[in-house]
Amino acid sequence: MSTVEAWHFLRDDNCLQFAPYTKVEVGQTLVFDGEPVLCEQGYHASLRAIDALRYAPGAIICRARMGGTIVHGDDKLVATERTVLWMADATNTLHECACQFAEEALRGVKVDDPRSHAAIDAKRKWVRGEITDAELAAARDAAWAAAAAAAAAWDVAWVARDAAAAAWDAQNTILERELMKLGGTA
Repeated sequence: MSTVEAWHFLRDDNCLQFAPYTKVEVGQTLVFDGEPVLCEQGYHASLRAIDALRYAPGAIICRARMGGTIVHGDDKLVATERTVLWMADATNTLHECACQFAEEALRGVKVDDPRSHAAIDAKRKWVRGEITDAELAAARDAAWAAAAAAAAAWDVAWVARDAAAAAWDAQNTILERELMKLGGTA
């Protein structure tokens, strides 16, 4: 039997997303009695953390060993067994990574509008509890105004699209490095 380590997110209450909403614990092995089918049945996970994030019902990240029968898809896999190696609340890590990704995107398209950078700074302050939801919303609205002004030029939009596509792998590397720190394996 082959195994593979992968990433999986849980709801914020540490429970599975679908019925029977099993509470998941570190060291627990869940076994599916049937044939795994992508997007339908079995235990799902992704080889890359950034791919797992697409399916995240919450911010609880699990590093899992997938085993039994494994079916691979483009950005996820499904297996008959999933053992949780470690889990952590990744809320702050995800917010920080989003800030890093936004900064990289701004650098990539050479946006120097201070409203965009102020919104990123505001997000970090919000995560630390230094500003209110209303202050964060005001910074976000200012950043959207800056983005609308920049999007008026089609060249900027196309460069941003290309930069985002090129940054996907780099962003995954950053995300996985930060998530591994949560599990004490970095």
